[in-house]
Amino acid sequence: MQSFKLCMLAALSTGLIACGGDGQRGPQGLQGEQGEQGLQGSQGETGQQAPVATEGKALDLTILHMNDHHSHIAAETFSYDVSSLGLSTKLSDDSAIASVSVTYGGFPLLVSLFDTLGTQSNNVLKLHSGDALTGTLYYSLFKGRADAEMMNQVCFDAFALGNHEFDDGDSGLANFLNSLNSTACETPALAANVVPGATSAVKEGYLQPYTIVERDGQQIGIIGIDIAGKTKNSSSPDADTQFLDETTTAQKYIDELTALGVNKIVLMTHYQYTSDLVLAAALNGVDVIVGGDSHTLLGDSTFSDLGFNPVADYPAVVADSTGSTVCVVQAWEYAHMLGKLDVSFDANGKVTACSGHPYLPISNTFKYKDSDGSTLSLKGNDVTHVAAKLTAEDEIVIAQEDATTAALLAVFDQDVDVLKQTVIGTNATDLCLSRVPGDSRSSLCDSSATYERGSDISNVVAKAFLKVSPTADIAIQNGGGVRVDLAAGDVTIADAFTLLPFSNTLVILDMTGQQIINVLEDALANFLDNGGSNGSYPYASGLRYNVDASQSKGSRISNIEVNPQVDGDWVALDTAATYRVVTNNFIASGQDGYDTFQEPYDAGEFEDTFTEYAQGFIDYVEDLTEATQEVGKLPVSEYSTQLFIDTSGCNHTTGAGCEMK
Repeated sequence: MQSFKLCMLAALSTGLIACGGDGQRGPQGLQGEQGEQGLQGSQGETGQQAPVATEGKALDLTILHMNDHHSHIAAETFSYDVSSLGLSTKLSDDSAIASVSVTYGGFPLLVSLFDTLGTQSNNVLKLHSGDALTGTLYYSLFKGRADAEMMNQVCFDAFALGNHEFDDGDSGLANFLNSLNSTACETPALAANVVPGATSAVKEGYLQPYTIVERDGQQIGIIGIDIAGKTKNSSSPDADTQFLDETTTAQKYIDELTALGVNKIVLMTHYQYTSDLVLAAALNGVDVIVGGDSHTLLGDSTFSDLGFNPVADYPAVVADSTGSTVCVVQAWEYAHMLGKLDVSFDANGKVTACSGHPYLPISNTFKYKDSDGSTLSLKGNDVTHVAAKLTAEDEIVIAQEDATTAALLAVFDQDVDVLKQTVIGTNATDLCLSRVPGDSRSSLCDSSATYERGSDISNVVAKAFLKVSPTADIAIQNGGGVRVDLAAGDVTIADAFTLLPFSNTLVILDMTGQQIINVLEDALANFLDNGGSNGSYPYASGLRYNVDASQSKGSRISNIEVNPQVDGDWVALDTAATYRVVTNNFIASGQDGYDTFQEPYDAGEFEDTFTEYAQGFIDYVEDLTEATQEVGKLPVSEYSTQLFIDTSGCNHTTGAGCEMK
């Protein structure tokens, strides 16, 4: 295996895409052979190629699974309160350490954990339920190659397509799958309800409805289902690639497998947790659903105590249409964790029990901010103390990074540093930054440049978000989420991440016109009434209005007009009509005073595109470049603030009410 891993490093460095393995991951290689059988029987012909059913007997199966890592291949951190632990280490001002930063997830830790848990059970499946792609700079720069290299270190038995696998069209999916199957680890890509178009790059030899694997002499059928409407409407598949009904298609292939004598069936869905529960109740013959798309965290108070938000127990145990047991699981997001589901089948293939829980891998290096601002690491017994407290529950485990995976990631990180300088477009003129019209936040421009209508760049960012979200009508962005001016000249990837440095994603909410007015009023009240940051000042695209900061809440926004996708005429906002609003998930969750957003967000009534907002800006600039256009100032008619009156009553356009200085 070591020679294979060294070959992988050499391949990554030189651009080669094929390496031979010495067989240490032999069991996974066998699963690659099963994948070939699925290819022979694509879309309904698999029955002719399926193996003969084996004699039934009881089976204990362990499923290790993940979903929705969205190109988050590196570890991330969370803050952990240690104020009650009595650590001996003190800050340099002799005060106690209040919190430490804990590193968790990421493929180097996950690969190690997959391997460890895989050796603890006899019959193991490793599954990924889709949305491997889109969301970080690793995808922007490597278009799925980095994700495939990381996934190949796990060596999944099957991968179910998610909607974001089509973000760069069928051809982009083909490139990703080529990378995923460029090594001795061959992972079947399952998509029973996807019918590639006539000229699709994945029409031949890429997708199969199911695969059949064998454990302890027993056959297990694994079917893949992608979310149909969302993929077709919110991603970029080829126009003639079809997405069939999820329930009908799932039952079709359950019946086909059952007819072949396969009585243990796992459905891999990228269909959302609540939909999986409905799906289970509608089907006959499914035993396990391993899901994705909704980024659902299942588990107990172990996770809520860390500040995360589990929504239900792991696993969900429900009944199919005949009353038979179905186990339903999902494993959150962003390579933070993996799920471990133990399923017991009787000799007839019926589920008799299912149990397990997610595992959150953490490192045993804990960092803290000293009183002088420097970052330091805990030492000695304090490390042991914090680790013991965190791992008191089974769900949190200390893991060591897999050395080969870490080395592969380091190569990508080196390339990232170089590729960040990639030029993606041109900016025609300095785009000045301000939060509130007339403030002096810009490092390029005098405050007079933003005096009338506010920030140039924040309006451009809002338009970028609108244009990369074609199902949205308008976009709203808080001024504080945009951090710097954008100077005239080349625009690089690094510029985008400097401009929009936070790990926010774009989400879409359906809101009435009145709710939109309330959102804008909330944003102004945050700093005018409630002592919050003026970073809440609202910028928008496809929406424009007058602001009178001298009035009280409820009377500050007037003359509100809408122009969906900025693709027609400006008309008065209809307070009773429903509009689709794209924004970032930070303010959508009610942060920065955006209280009205929080109601539909907390109720789960939103669509998360899982596109990081820096990536959204990158996509916008690249689209302009492809159309031989430049970034630049928007027409005055598109600025969201059409008229601004400050708290003193000064009209920044007419000068009325302004004191002479």
